[in-house]
Amino acid sequence: MTFTLDQFRLDGRVAVVTGAGGRGNSIGRAYAMGLAEAGASVVVADLNLEGAEAVAAEIAALGGKALAVEVDVADEGSTLAMGKAACEAFGGVDVLVNNAALMVDISYDNCETVSLDAWNRAFSVNLNGALLCARAVIPSMRERGGGRIVNQTSGGAFPASGIYGISKLALVGLTTTLAKQLGKDGITCNAIAPGNVTSDAGKLLVPDDSPFIRFLEMTCAIDPRGAPDELVGTLLLLCSPAGQWITGQTMHVDGGWVMRP
Repeated sequence: MTFTLDQFRLDGRVAVVTGAGGRGNSIGRAYAMGLAEAGASVVVADLNLEGAEAVAAEIAALGGKALAVEVDVADEGSTLAMGKAACEAFGGVDVLVNNAALMVDISYDNCETVSLDAWNRAFSVNLNGALLCARAVIPSMRERGGGRIVNQTSGGAFPASGIYGISKLALVGLTTTLAKQLGKDGITCNAIAPGNVTSDAGKLLVPDDSPFIRFLEMTCAIDPRGAPDELVGTLLLLCSPAGQWITGQTMHVDGGWVMRP
């Protein structure tokens, strides 16, 4: 087979992106817009329905197909309803991007003092949410002959520091496990680990005057911060036919902050 740029196209595919209607300039929005640009019909899923509707309207205004769905990824019934809505609207699901997560709204207490409720809340969204969303769409992927699952982990998981990093490192374990278990069904599962991103949420957590930015400037091989759109190319590789032989991997998109052999 000869490679062509058409292998990055997603025409006729259906993609679900969770956390795609959150804070304004978000990674989820960039993912949804990028998938639509590549030809996919996009289910914009978020706990914030108004935000999801705004992103779906952006896609429609550019000639794409999109559906806004309210979802609580930590609730099994809600994720099953999301999968059902995607199938009813577009006939099935080919791509799932597990982007929804708690980052700003999470406890940063140390493990000795953090409340068990805060710990469980972080894992219910950042880890269990990805599992529940995957379960909601895997049957449709099997029926359609395969699919792509992309989990959003973080450079902050390498090494993990605090609840957020621990939950994101656990998500890497879920990624490799799903890759092993679903590979024979033609379903790949990979993860993207962003570095410091200038999304609205990212800038709330790490403002421009944060000392952490100075640390990244000394640590990263190239730019210490990236825009949400700079993650989209990696996403399209993992979701498209061009990336069909990639599974069980964590792709670091972070300016050379985390380098792994």
